[in-house]
Amino acid sequence: MTTRPDPVAAPDDEARALARRLIDGATHAALAVTDPADGTPGISRIAFGRGPDGALLTLVSALAPHHAALHAHPACALLLGEAGEKGDPLTHPRLMVKARAEFIAPDDPARPAIRDHWLAHHPKAKLYIDFADFAFVRFAPVSALLNGGFARAFRLAPEDLR
Repeated sequence: MTTRPDPVAAPDDEARALARRLIDGATHAALAVTDPADGTPGISRIAFGRGPDGALLTLVSALAPHHAALHAHPACALLLGEAGEKGDPLTHPRLMVKARAEFIAPDDPARPAIRDHWLAHHPKAKLYIDFADFAFVRFAPVSALLNGGFARAFRLAPEDLR
């Protein structure tokens, strides 16, 4: 039996830069969670951005199913990157980030700066950001997989995303 070489490479500076561009340019992401009711996977589109410290963030309502899912099972995954207007969507760069969700408490001293930073990048959130059921969630990356296009896949560590 022959073994194939791993097609996924260690990141180089170009891959790290592309991953950071995908993160920095994203205003939304797909979020994969585990449904606490039955243990099956679920996925949702969420608002997304970086915090003032560079952390990966979202703002989520307690009414959203992924809110309960993240509380019950903090392990999750994010998908960032958009298909271009032309060509095969699978040839466009995308980044999957495996992470652990951490809810930011309403009385966390960092919350006011996070709130202000979020509104600077998501101004429409002003309509609901202060509702009692909304919370910020920080995603602590565990690992990432960058697909930079055909034959350009890279495994990244959390420090590669900073």
